[in-house]
Amino acid sequence: MNDQQPMNNGAPQYNPNHNTNGQQWHGQQPSPYGQGGNLPPAPPYANPPKKNWFLRHKVLTGLGALVLLGAMASALGGGGGKGTDAATSQTSTSSSTSQESSAGSSQAAAEPSQTKAEKQEKKDAGLNTPVRDGKFEFTVTKVQPGVKQIGDEYLNQQAQGQFVLITVTVKNIGDKPQTMFDSIQKLTDDQGRSFSPDSAAAIYLKNNDIWMKEINPGNTLTGTLVYDMPAGAKATKLELHDSMFSGGTTVSLTK
Repeated sequence: MNDQQPMNNGAPQYNPNHNTNGQQWHGQQPSPYGQGGNLPPAPPYANPPKKNWFLRHKVLTGLGALVLLGAMASALGGGGGKGTDAATSQTSTSSSTSQESSAGSSQAAAEPSQTKAEKQEKKDAGLNTPVRDGKFEFTVTKVQPGVKQIGDEYLNQQAQGQFVLITVTVKNIGDKPQTMFDSIQKLTDDQGRSFSPDSAAAIYLKNNDIWMKEINPGNTLTGTLVYDMPAGAKATKLELHDSMFSGGTTVSLTK
């Protein structure tokens, strides 16, 4: 059987081993750069931007900055003498004022506490002057110190030191009944000591029920508070309360 050649109708066949001039190449084909191929032109060469003078001369720039700072410091230091003297003078004045203020405070703190107590006593009400606390109005009318015994020859009580008897009138100024308790009424002597009433001794006084008595609104009750104090002690003020939770009011017993 005869091999038949394929018909190509006279059209040329492409052979990769032949160039366009009909020459045959073997192996790797040559680079198109040597064949005069149409390639894009190379971009134009651009010169790199020049650096700032200060950046290119960093050492000189640093030295110049130091010289400038030194000149500014010298200029400021030259005129600072007067300012320093003024600041020193002002500091001395402030220190002197502070010392005077401290001295005044120390002198005020050194005042005897008795002087402050006397100032407070001047503000307090005296005998026969009504004072109020809560629902009660109190009036201290009499102070009797130096009592040795309370009661009669059969029923009596002896004082440990001396009994001080204080006569008080109590009026209910509220709109409800209020009980008067003698145990919450505090007495103070000239040494600042506090004393509570002797309710047991108060019972031996005739017609004295102020130690625990309910008072209706508008009514008035007069009685005697009894305090057992050391012999020679002087009662100076009485702090009165309408209840154990009240703020209280003070009466001077020396006015």
